[in-house]
Amino acid sequence: MKGRALHFVFKVADRKLTAKFYREILGMKTLRHEEFSEGCEATCNGPYANRWSKTMVGYGPEDDHFVVELTYNYGVKSYNKGNDFIGFTIKSQEAIARAKEHNWPMVEEKDHHVIEAPGGYRFFLLNEPQPKDKDPVQKVTLASSNLQRSIDYWNGILGLKIFQQNDKSVLLGFDENQAKLELQDIGTAVDHATAYGRIAFACPHDDQPAIDEKIKAQNGKILTPLISLDTPGKATVRVIILADPDGHEICFVDDEGFRELSKVDPQGDVLLDRYIRSDKS
Repeated sequence: MKGRALHFVFKVADRKLTAKFYREILGMKTLRHEEFSEGCEATCNGPYANRWSKTMVGYGPEDDHFVVELTYNYGVKSYNKGNDFIGFTIKSQEAIARAKEHNWPMVEEKDHHVIEAPGGYRFFLLNEPQPKDKDPVQKVTLASSNLQRSIDYWNGILGLKIFQQNDKSVLLGFDENQAKLELQDIGTAVDHATAYGRIAFACPHDDQPAIDEKIKAQNGKILTPLISLDTPGKATVRVIILADPDGHEICFVDDEGFRELSKVDPQGDVLLDRYIRSDKS
């Protein structure tokens, strides 16, 4: 199966402080910002029917960078964090320096620094120069309650390649040059609470039905069957939303439609800042 790692979704309650963290500390750019008047049919913003926004941030265009999707539900003040999300690894001495300059709390480890985004989401900053010719994002690490069962699903059913493996973790992905998914055995049940995220991949439009068929054949969980989603004034994309054996949400979007939808909007920062200023919730 052909695939491309796209982004990880975080629910955020403090949009202003969150924007400061990603732009001024991590040094990411606002790639696009979109506002929606009601909840997403594929629960992109979680189980909320209210007005919400989506902000994509990253180190470069979504065509060749793994980025972050920040979903903000108007009126929701906080989310309970479980043990499902372990960390987001980025190679960037520059981000470490910015965190120190802004006095952002940070813990130094042997070869990296640990820093938290608003909401308690951890980032591991590798103490190496940020690469200019490729994506600084290395991997996203999620919890597994049974590593072999996770491998059977992600490698055996979804077809992600195994790049590294030991008794406690496995590193998976579609391509050597893409950000990876790491699954780490935590030896207990995975609790998603209300802050749970979602990892997204792109695949060819014609391959999506095959994913649907494979998951059904294995009695896997499909949270949202194949559905087309509209974004006002932008391309329509087709998605299928799955859940792995530990309940991690997985989105497969058609690559052709997503490349149109995800074009960088030069007004991204302007739009985000405008809605932050006007938000009275």
